[in-house]
Amino acid sequence: MTTSLTWIVTGASRGFGRAIAEVALAGGDTVVAAVRRPEAVADLAGAYPDRFVATAFDAGDPARAQGLIDGCVDRFGRVDVLVNNAGRGYIGAAEEVSDAELRESLDLHLFGPAALVRTALPVMRAQGRGTIVQMSSQGGRVSFPGVGTYSAGKFALEGWSEALAGEVAPFGVRVMIVEPSRFRTSFNAPGVLHFADTRSAYADILAAVRADLAGADGIQEGDPARAAELIVSLAHGDQVPLRLPLGAEAVERIGAAYRRGLDELERWADAARGTDFAGVPASARPV
Repeated sequence: MTTSLTWIVTGASRGFGRAIAEVALAGGDTVVAAVRRPEAVADLAGAYPDRFVATAFDAGDPARAQGLIDGCVDRFGRVDVLVNNAGRGYIGAAEEVSDAELRESLDLHLFGPAALVRTALPVMRAQGRGTIVQMSSQGGRVSFPGVGTYSAGKFALEGWSEALAGEVAPFGVRVMIVEPSRFRTSFNAPGVLHFADTRSAYADILAAVRADLAGADGIQEGDPARAAELIVSLAHGDQVPLRLPLGAEAVERIGAAYRRGLDELERWADAARGTDFAGVPASARPV
């Protein structure tokens, strides 16, 4: 790494956020860790007193965004990389998940990150550069029974971020959506993964999903340190992909979903084309 970058990382006390912060600091970068409990990263503050700051922050509260960005600029003069990493799994069928639980997931996975991006963009535009890393999931491209609440936030984040990437590219700002499979973070840990109250109608239907997710803690295939090394390397590089699957399972599952989608599109293409008015010229669209 030849150029030092200043990072803001939400959810930096553990998992991907912690790993990204550690790799960035080890490479000479500066990190502002936005965490619920700053004492959880006291060891990093002690090891890197001049290049690390921990700030108490609730990633699900959009009103806190301005203070976090202003604090980083006041202390370090810039924001080069924003990592929207904080997140939580929500498991339950559509009938089992309450409005409050669904809104909580959307606040955490969409509205909170969107507020931080909007607040950071004026700084990045003025700099003429910046990288926004949106930590999504393979569940942001592929969903299955029991994870609709979680996927709703991640699908929304990905759609919002895809449009964002085109809007900010002229200003030298890049967007990278990261789509991990199962990594050895605390995502599946007891007390972290949220399970909605089970209804008897769905008990058997979702039993295997609940058991699989509840039993995955500590045996996940993905290595957060290796993932962090790749993310930090890309942030320092000249190009970033719009979407970055992480882990073999993500590559396989997302790839299979693309192929299924294309097969289904082609199957119904003639019927779909038949719903247009006859003889109308095709539209000329900017994208």
